[in-house]
Amino acid sequence: MTPVDSILERLLALHPKRIDLSLDRMRRVLERLGSPEKRVPPVIHVAGTNGKGSTIAFLRAMLEAAGKSVHVYTSPNLVRVNERFRLGSRAGGLLVADHELVAALAECERANGDAPITLFEIETAAAFVLFARSPADYLLLEVGLGGRLDATNVIERPLASVVTPVSMDHVEFLGDTIEKIAAEKAGIFRAGVPAVIAPQTDLIAAVLERHAERARAPLHAAGRQWHAGVEHGRLVYQDEKGLLDLPPPKLFGRHQFDNAGTAIAALRAAGVRLPAKAIEQGLMRAEWPARLQRLTSGQLVSLAPLGAELWLDGGHNADGGRAIAAALGDLEERVSRPLVLVVGMLSTKDRSAFLHNFTGLVRRVFGVPIHQDKGVPADEIAASARAAGMPADATESIEDALTKIGALGFDPPPRILITGSLYLAGEVLAANGTELL
Repeated sequence: MTPVDSILERLLALHPKRIDLSLDRMRRVLERLGSPEKRVPPVIHVAGTNGKGSTIAFLRAMLEAAGKSVHVYTSPNLVRVNERFRLGSRAGGLLVADHELVAALAECERANGDAPITLFEIETAAAFVLFARSPADYLLLEVGLGGRLDATNVIERPLASVVTPVSMDHVEFLGDTIEKIAAEKAGIFRAGVPAVIAPQTDLIAAVLERHAERARAPLHAAGRQWHAGVEHGRLVYQDEKGLLDLPPPKLFGRHQFDNAGTAIAALRAAGVRLPAKAIEQGLMRAEWPARLQRLTSGQLVSLAPLGAELWLDGGHNADGGRAIAAALGDLEERVSRPLVLVVGMLSTKDRSAFLHNFTGLVRRVFGVPIHQDKGVPADEIAASARAAGMPADATESIEDALTKIGALGFDPPPRILITGSLYLAGEVLAANGTELL
């Protein structure tokens, strides 16, 4: 067990028996730490259900292309908890080192004492400690859960508050209707702070716009104050400040055009002026693991059939599945291959709604276990896939699934997508030996 693992295990013992979303614990520990959240660089705050991480990846890449230094706080991590904390004061923005993270967590532990606090809250407090002590031009801050009562929502006046696409997820914490969930996301809006709203369904957009108006937050909504679309394979962005004709994003999928547009809208609404060249370079450089990521080398890649494509995506809800399926359809139009899914999911997710997106696209589904308390057994994943009209089998592991895919003898070699959970994506990256920097 590493020193980071050791202190996280100790802090986990302070976790409340039941998670009640609240800012009280967060405010208490931050006050004892000397209010580091008031000394961080200017913040762009990002909430939403899908696309938060990708939007932040575009924001970071564009800012860094303009020579800016950027702190980044995201969640969850895939392989190491260090991935959540990126310090912009280092060249290119490096992940926090183990000894620095241990020191920050220990400081927060001392300040908190033995009072109940969630692990995410103590990690967020540690992030503010790290970011307050390390100079940077900006801080990109991702909401962990919801928005209104999320631990990150102690920032009083960010440069902009962003809400990426909202869909049904975490209903046990945020509410059992899409309107309730959207209202929770809108809880990050502040008076006088631009509210940047990504493309949404009409119902969700109406909820978010109503809450922005109540909060007296200037509205910057997709389809109203700004537009982003695809023309001849390029990203065309337009708002009151003008039109940008840009290269397609490096991150793959139609939905990434929306995420990239949202990032541009956020920067412009926040008053961050970047040269067009930096925006172009940022679009072409942005990286975000486990979001339609093609794995081209590593231990798992070597187990796949010779000539096969191996893709990884951590999508786990209905709308995430829809975006992935659309991207796979585009890939099929470019280069046709038999599509095979390897799926692992948590019991807290609607696997039927997720899997139905792939009906008609997939030749075979293999269910795999996830090594988490709420992981769904592989045979139940397979049963859900069969109920959605797809041939499916259960397997013992990712390695077992790849071996069985090889025995199918597809010609041409298949396109394999491993999906259904960010926890599964983390296991895959670790097993493949893919290093996250």
